This record gives sequence, C-alpha cells and structure tokens, in this order.
Amino acid sequence: MGKTLPFAGAPRSFPDLVSDVLDSVEEAAAGVLAPALPLLERLKPILLDLRHRESPTPLSIRKALDSLQSVLQQSFALVKKPTGPSASAIGMIEDSVRDVGRCLGLLLLACPDAPLESKEAMGTLQREMMAANLDSWKGGDECGGGGREAYGGEIAQDIEDVVLIIKRGEDDQLGGALTVLEIMIGDGLVGEEDIVGVIQALLNRLGSAKHGYRLRIIVILRKLADINDDNKEIMANSEALSNIVKSLSRDVEESREAVALLLHLGDVLKFRQRIGRAKGCIMMLVALLNGADPSSSRDAGKLLGALSSNTQNVLLMAEAGFFVPLVQYLKEGSDMNKILMATAISRMELTDQMKTTLGEEGSIELLVKMFNSGKMEAKLSSLNAIKNLSCSKENDERLVNSGLVSHLLQILFSVTSVLLTLREPAAAILANLAKSESFLPKKDAAQQILSLLNLSSPEIQVHLLHALSSITGHPGAKKIRAKMKESEAMQILTPFLVTGKDEIRIAALSLLLNLSRYFDGVFSEQLGEFYLIVIVRLISRTRNEMEKSTALGIISNIPVNDKKATQILMNANLLPLLITLTTANTAAATTPARASQLDSIAAIMVRFTVPSDKQLQKVSAGHGIIPCLIKLLSANSIAAKSCAATALAQLSQNTVSLSRSKASSWFCTPEKPCRVHGGRCLVRSTFCLVKAGALPPLVEILQGEERDADEAVLGALSTLLQDEIFESGSEAVEEAAGVQAIMRILQIGSLKAQEKAIWMLERVFRNGGQKSKYVEVAQNLLIDLALKGDPVLKPMIGKILAHLQLLEMQSSYF
Repeated sequence: MGKTLPFAGAPRSFPDLVSDVLDSVEEAAAGVLAPALPLLERLKPILLDLRHRESPTPLSIRKALDSLQSVLQQSFALVKKPTGPSASAIGMIEDSVRDVGRCLGLLLLACPDAPLESKEAMGTLQREMMAANLDSWKGGDECGGGGREAYGGEIAQDIEDVVLIIKRGEDDQLGGALTVLEIMIGDGLVGEEDIVGVIQALLNRLGSAKHGYRLRIIVILRKLADINDDNKEIMANSEALSNIVKSLSRDVEESREAVALLLHLGDVLKFRQRIGRAKGCIMMLVALLNGADPSSSRDAGKLLGALSSNTQNVLLMAEAGFFVPLVQYLKEGSDMNKILMATAISRMELTDQMKTTLGEEGSIELLVKMFNSGKMEAKLSSLNAIKNLSCSKENDERLVNSGLVSHLLQILFSVTSVLLTLREPAAAILANLAKSESFLPKKDAAQQILSLLNLSSPEIQVHLLHALSSITGHPGAKKIRAKMKESEAMQILTPFLVTGKDEIRIAALSLLLNLSRYFDGVFSEQLGEFYLIVIVRLISRTRNEMEKSTALGIISNIPVNDKKATQILMNANLLPLLITLTTANTAAATTPARASQLDSIAAIMVRFTVPSDKQLQKVSAGHGIIPCLIKLLSANSIAAKSCAATALAQLSQNTVSLSRSKASSWFCTPEKPCRVHGGRCLVRSTFCLVKAGALPPLVEILQGEERDADEAVLGALSTLLQDEIFESGSEAVEEAAGVQAIMRILQIGSLKAQEKAIWMLERVFRNGGQKSKYVEVAQNLLIDLALKGDPVLKPMIGKILAHLQLLEMQSSYF
C-alpha cells in the first residue's frame, strides 16, 4: 500500500511518527505477520498511549520508534501471494516478531518516566515476542483454512518475485529478499531454469548495494558456486563480474569473502582468461597477498597461482610487483615465453625496490644465462632486460660477479654486423655497472672503454663517457686515474668539448671534472690553452645549468698557484663573467646547479685575489670582485661562504700598505681617514673590509650553526688585528659584535679555529677598554677551555689571562 512521504526538508512531528508506526503494524498484522496477530494487536494500545504523550519527547524514543518501523518495513519485502505458509517461512516470521520485541525493549528503556502500568504491559509483551513460537501455523493445510485466510499474504515462494526485489527493490526490502533466497537455496527450491537470472541479479545488485548487503550477496554467490560447476560458468561469463573485483578493495571482511569467491571460480578456464582484464583485479590480489589478513593472503596467493597459467596475467602481476610467476617462466618456460618475459622486464617502469626484488628472486642469473646461450632474439631481449635492472646497486654487483662485463666489451669491440643491435644496450649496461665499486677490479676495463671512444657511434660514446666518469669518480680508482694521467686520455677526451652534440659534450665535461680533482698541477697543462678557453666560452654560452656548473667546477679545481692558467683565464674575460653569474644566481631561486655554480665561482675568485700579486688584486677589485664576494658571504652554501671569506682575507692583507701609500694625498680631499687603517681607504683601491661593509656578514657566519667556514672567517677578521692597527681594528670588530662571536668559537669551533680565536682575543684584550668589558665572561670561558680543551691551547690561554691580570690565580697550572 502506498504512502505519501512528507517534504524531505521538514522533520516529522512525534504524533505523525507514531501514526506511521501504527500503520506499519496494521499492515504487517494483515499480511506477512498475520500468524503473530494476537501479539501485534497488543502492541497497538501501547503505541496509542505513546502518541498522546504530553511531555517533551526524548531523542531516544524517536530512535526506538524508527528502529521498530524499519523492522516492520523489512518484513514487507516478504509479502507475496497467498500460497500457504511453509515451516521455513513461519521460522522467518518468528525471527521478525523477535526483532519487533527487541525494538519494544529499546522503547521501554527510552521511557523511564512512563506510567508503571504501561511499562509492565511493554515488558510483558516484549518477553512474549522474544519467546514467540508459531508452531500451530507450521504444516500448511494442517492449520485449516481459517489460518490461511487470517494470514492473507505469504513469504515469497515464487523465485521470480525474489529476483525482482533483488533487482529493483529498496534497501529495506533487499535484506528480506536475500533471506528468502538463502532459504530457497537451502531447501533446493531454485530450479536450473531460474539460476541464470538469480546469479545475474545478484551480481548486478552487488555493484549498488550497501556494505552489509554486499557481504550477504557474496556469501550467497559462494553457496551457488559450491553447488556445481555450471553455476561457476554462469558467473565467469557474466559482464557484471567486475562488481566482485570491486569488493576486493573494500573492508577486510568483504575483501576476504570476495577473494574466496573468486578462488572458487579459479578452476574455470573462461574465468581465468577474463579476470585478468578486469580493471585493477590483479593489482588488488597482489595487495591482498601482501596484506595482514592471513585468510585473504592465502586465497589471493592460490588464485594468483591459478591465474599464472596465462602469460598476460603473469605480466600484470609483475607490473603490480609480484614477480614469482615471471621468474618461474624465465626458468622453465618455452623459449618464446622467456623472450616474452625478458621483453616485459625491459619495458616496465620499475622502482628501485622492484629491481632489487627481481634480482633477489633470481632473474639476473637467468637473464645472463639466456644472453650467453640464447639465439639473437633471446640475446637482445635479455640484454635489454638487464639494462633495465642494472640501475640497482645489488643487481650491479650480481651482474659484475656473473662475468658479464667481458662479454659486453666483446660486443663493443666486435665488427660483426649481426651484433650491432646489441652494442647500445651493452654500452648502457656498462655505464650502469661502472657506478658500482665492484667494477673497479676488472682489469684494464677503463682503458678498453677509453680506446673504444673513437671507434663508436655518438649514442655509444655517451654511455662510454658516463662509464668512465663513474669509474674515475670512485675514491678507490687511484690506479686507474694514474694510468689515465700517464696515457693520452686528455687527447682523446678534449675534442668532445667542441662537438655539437650536447649530451656527448656534457658527458665529457663530467669526466674531465673528475679528472681535474686528481690530476693536480698537470691538468691544465694536459688540457691546453685552447680547451681552457673553450670551457670559458661554454660557461658564457650554454643555457644548460648543469653544463655551466660542471665547466665552472673544472676551472675551480685548477691549482691557485698555476699562474699561467690564471693569466689565460683573465685574458678570456672569465672574471667579469663570474661577477655577472654571481649577481644572476644570488637573485634567482636556489637550485642544486646554481648552488654548485656559486661554490665554484667563490673558489675561482680565490685565485684572482692572491696577496702576492697586488696588480691582479687591483684589476679584480676594479671589476667589482669585492661587492661580489660580500654577496657570496650570504649564499646558502657554506663552501661558497668559506671561499669568499678567504678571498676577502687575501685582499685585506694588503690594505695597511695600500692605505699608507695613499696617505700623502688624503688631505687633498674632504674625506676623513679610515678609522682602522689611518689612511685614505677606498674599496676598489685599498680593499678595506670596514669600508666594504664585510664585517656584519662575516660575524653572522660565526653566529650560525655551520662550522666549516670558521677558520676562513676568522682569517679575514684577523687582518684587522695586525700589529699596526690592532687597537682600532679590535674596536671595529667589537662594534660588529665580533668579540662575542669569537668567544663562541672557543666553545664550539674546531681546534684550528680555537687557536685562531685565542690569538685574536689576545690582541683584542691588549685594548684596555675591551679587556674591562669582557673580563668576567672571558675568564670563565678561558679557564674552562684550559681545563677541558686540547693541551696545545694552554700557553696561548695563559697569555690572555696575563692581559686580564688573572694569571696569578692560575700561574702554577700554566
């Protein structure tokens, strides 16, 4: 019977809610729950009394009534044509009456303020409903016609009606229909002619049903699959099979039932062929295999094993990170299947963990064996697979130990046309293997690779250059580098700097960068003036930040005392270029390439500020190197800060003598003399740190957390404490908060930094004003350092304590 629903946005009043429940009670009593009519009739007066309740209605009463109505409406799904009640149907009615009794118990608890008489009536009725026994209705015609007439309607015995409810019924009807279907299946009432419709209806409804109903549907499908293989065939052929797959990704209980159902279907060939194409199925099975639920993991493993008879499923498993079947095919499969698996590995996007897992499961040895013994197609597919696996440290060691390197070199030296297609993957694998320390013991491999460079195509040359770069970069490759230094390696490598192929040129630069770190004074000589200028031009022209960074790194590694190289670089206008790059890089967002460039720029600037060449210093200052160095003091890299401080220290060493040479002319201008150096100081002509504003950023480095630049910064500040100017210089340092920063280094600095700091403090405390200001702090700090610090510091500390007039207290110790 139809009902008019209230407007969705307006909550029902309490009397309306009770009236709706009464209507449901009457409908149930006249229909499906007719055998329980006497009990339901006693429920009506209780509800009528409740409807006339005058006091405010608690939420708990509303919830109890909602539950009662829900139970009654679920029973409506069972109302069908009057064919007479069966024993199993009466059992369901008893269950529904007990559910009503439970709701009545909730209602009783929610009405503690009800009259005693009403509560006793509810309690008595609730107990009778919970103990409902309708035996007199069981047995069909034995109950007489009166019973059937009173019943008026019946639990669905027609399977078509059940299927219709499963297909189109509301959720509150679906539960009842599933219960009826379970009973009918148990009683053998579902015929062969109906089974297709039942299974299809269940699979389709599985896609839209709520959680609890999905679980029940899957359980019913498992029961049907257990009956015979024909039912499995029906499920396997269903277009709605994907709905079972979706349940694999839901909660633990549902996914457990879903994988168990799919395992039941696993012995059907058609199912095994189709399930791999179901979106996400293999991936979710692998996830369950690796999951925490033992039952799901066990069933998923069995199902994956069954599905592995199909090679396409095996490939999908591998993509999901389950490689056992794939490795098994590499071991025992046919030649074509081995090629198929190797080709798949070569094309997969593998994470480092996946590569390692494949190696651990034995794929490396199997692929090497396939390469050594297989025909051309097998060699190519296995080599490409090895190429994809060779970017893993563990796999690289396995490959090197397998003896593959000598075979790769043979391919690269071979002129046989049939092997040409193997050369590119062979070179790429060599480049990957060269990253491993285990590659180094391979005798003469580096020299062989070097000799191959001019015999190879550009695509091979790139890999070979990368291989050599990796080999020469290993700390343990000292003998290999020495051999390259003695050979004509530079003559082979430098022509690649003028190639038009960017990838080759950058790879050659990377190799030269490694060599420049270890070739000491002979590097620039072997490189030659022409190619040194070529590198400078590359810095100015390339738009590739990494190429620029590598080229700058090469120049920064040339020893500072190589005057010939310095002159070549000055003539090539490198310094103005560096100043321009510094401005650009300090203004732009920091990247690894830009940070590396600033490190190299600062290191190169040290060579343009050596204190022994005042003329070079003047030229550099004229180009604006000092403001550039001040910027580098605030760079994000501690290495750049250290080199910048070193360069400033070198410039400042000559400031005293340069300012004196200007002293005779300073009175001709209105400018006052420098308060530190006494003469006429200009940044570009006397390199005065005070005039340049270098003290605050230098002190800031000492106040920071990184310690690698301490010695260089202290070296720069100490130039203000030379004999002639230590009094005025100490005042300038103190004004920049430098004295506190220097004392901080006594506590946290390295031994060399501490020695420098003590030397500086001794100079500072010669100044009476500074001594009185810091005596108390310095006393405790210095005595503590003498007691706990390195013994080499004690004499120096004693000298400071003498200045502070504290030595008498500690004289026996010192």
